[in-house]
Amino acid sequence: MGNCCQSLWNSPKNTNIRISLPAVCFVWQTAMIILFGVFVRYNEESDAHWPEFMKKNNISSNIENDFYFRYPSFQDVHVMIFVGFGFLMTFLKRYSFGGVGFNFLIASFGLQWALLMQGWFHSLDPADGKIKIGVESIINADFCVAGCLIAYGACLGKVSPVQLMVLTLFGITLFAVEEYIILDLLNAKDAGGSMVIHTFGAYYGLTISWVLYRPTLNQSKRLEGSNYHSDVFAMIGTLFLWMYWPSFNSAIAPHGDGQHRAAINTYLALASSVLSTFAISSLSAKKGKLDMVHIQNATLAGGVAMGTAAEFMITPYGSLIVGFLCGLISTFGYLVLTPFLEKTLKIQDTCGVHNLHAMPGVLGAIVGAITAATASESVYSHEGLINTFGFTGEFATRSPQTQGGYQAAALFVALAFALVGGAIVGFILKLPLWGDPADENCFDDEVYWELPEDEENISPILEYNNHFANKQSDTCMSESSFSVEQS
Repeated sequence: MGNCCQSLWNSPKNTNIRISLPAVCFVWQTAMIILFGVFVRYNEESDAHWPEFMKKNNISSNIENDFYFRYPSFQDVHVMIFVGFGFLMTFLKRYSFGGVGFNFLIASFGLQWALLMQGWFHSLDPADGKIKIGVESIINADFCVAGCLIAYGACLGKVSPVQLMVLTLFGITLFAVEEYIILDLLNAKDAGGSMVIHTFGAYYGLTISWVLYRPTLNQSKRLEGSNYHSDVFAMIGTLFLWMYWPSFNSAIAPHGDGQHRAAINTYLALASSVLSTFAISSLSAKKGKLDMVHIQNATLAGGVAMGTAAEFMITPYGSLIVGFLCGLISTFGYLVLTPFLEKTLKIQDTCGVHNLHAMPGVLGAIVGAITAATASESVYSHEGLINTFGFTGEFATRSPQTQGGYQAAALFVALAFALVGGAIVGFILKLPLWGDPADENCFDDEVYWELPEDEENISPILEYNNHFANKQSDTCMSESSFSVEQS
């Protein structure tokens, strides 16, 4: 049986996706239309009955509609998902179409499936069995998609678009379940998703990459790198993510002081992580030259780690400490851990998601647990504790120390779903059904994209020489013609 499975997995690769990709897109989109028709409706704030709702609830102005509070944050998060993550993955010199294009594909499918999955767990109206969606629903759907895009980073350049659709289908499903357990059953706080998004997404992708290990991937080594222009494009993604991360961590925090504090804490952590990243990157080189890989990624680690404790009273200097430590840890990961993971553990992490998302995500969960466990009324006030940690209803008698324990337990839930789910999905993706590339064809857009004529093979020096030679030839011809006319 083992030999049969081995021969099945090692069968020749066929990258023709002319049937499989359209079939998946058409069938799954049709399924989304049917499911949305059956289950999804507008919530009271987006429905045409809003004027009646206003009168019934003594709402005096349309400005109190949640749209006006949440939509600016939604815009920022949406840009992060499609521009930030997309362009961050364009660092490979021959995989920019795949980085941006497949990011676009799986995010567009994922947000639809996420609205359904999260709706069944969080927004199902018991009166009519319908999912009621509003602006907060579409923010949460983008969050859900972010976990799958992180997982994509670990497999970048080594999988087909059909495999990515399967990865997203299962990833969204797993995410919705672990998020429900962590946020609803355990009542853990994770506004920016250090646990539910970053830790889960990173280890989900890393486990899949481990299962899909390619022993002869060095055949594509010539393409597993960047050039000057691809790094500039990737830096665009970094800057969009860096600027909008305060919105990401504060987007669904409760209105008021918690949301305000989440933006400030994230802002400070991000700034601090930039300086420590530049410092370690320079120290690690003999002549102090900076590595663009570190600058593109480790500078964002502070935002990842601040996800759990973003709305807590961690203090401004505490945020700076977290960001500084994350810059150190993440840059160290790129220098030491990434080669170790590939050589020893057989994990081929293309984007280094272990350094940007996994380790900072775990650190963020630990910081959140400690901060929750040490919370007190003198720091938060009695009402502040209730508001920040949700000590209402069945959780009204929970103490901060107990909350810290549940915060720690939530980390293990995220890890369990990521590792077990990633292993199962990895073995599914290993089947020779999905049109993935051969080892020698990885990291190359030509496998799945129609490419324009490549004019970059002509170097600027050669172009200048050709231009100069043509100009000299034209001058000589003009002089010759003039001499003939004189004769």
